[in-house]
Amino acid sequence: MNCRITHIGTATMLIEIGPMRLLTDPVFDPPGGTYHFGYGTSSKKLTPPASHPENIGKLDAVLLSHDQHEDNLDRRGRALLPNASQVLTTTVGAKRVGQHAIGLNSWQSTTIKSDGFEIKVTAVPARHGSMGSHLIVGETTGFVLEWPEQKYGALYISGDSVWFKGIPEIAQHFRIGTAILHIGRASFPITGPVWFTFSAKEAVQVVKALNPQTAIPIHYEGWKHFREPRAQAEKEFLAAGIKDKVQWLPLGQPFDLEI
Repeated sequence: MNCRITHIGTATMLIEIGPMRLLTDPVFDPPGGTYHFGYGTSSKKLTPPASHPENIGKLDAVLLSHDQHEDNLDRRGRALLPNASQVLTTTVGAKRVGQHAIGLNSWQSTTIKSDGFEIKVTAVPARHGSMGSHLIVGETTGFVLEWPEQKYGALYISGDSVWFKGIPEIAQHFRIGTAILHIGRASFPITGPVWFTFSAKEAVQVVKALNPQTAIPIHYEGWKHFREPRAQAEKEFLAAGIKDKVQWLPLGQPFDLEI
């Protein structure tokens, strides 16, 4: 079954699978604002979203990797959450979001249903920062989506994470057909050598560990704290021999992908 993905910006995607409509990490504020992420870190939003909240329509679920940083859930994105039948996120995030949020621990699953169609969603390990910084910045989660008639395997969404021992464990539980990876090597002047999302080299490690049919990089544009642009990632992917697996999504344009 084909999956239609519209990359709206950063980690925000509209994912349409059969009758199911899912949104990831909703960020819809206009550019120009400065956002503070705690402990002396801040960033400026540089580009607008490729769509607007009023154009999103009905949602069966929001897949929220974490709620505590506004490059993954901003003011307009938070206002959109009541439009979704449910919000799946971390256990601590669900308590903060409230309402219809469901918190999942790693390897815990739930089922989303719409018009007789079901998707199994499993939370998988993610770690938001290198060198122990995740203990300060808080929990994040990735997701694996499974549904009938997947040709190549499950759909993996990394969430904000760096490479750590939990990533290759995913391959022990699932056959991954498509891997959506939060790259950009996000970091801040005050954090020095510490970074908070996959570097391009780490993304290569993920692809080699999970061996997906397709790898989709997102989360590399639109904010000042992203250190590795697309051009740098492309060089790393070419040098590592995984270029043919990589599919870049055009912003704002629906892309049909066989999964």
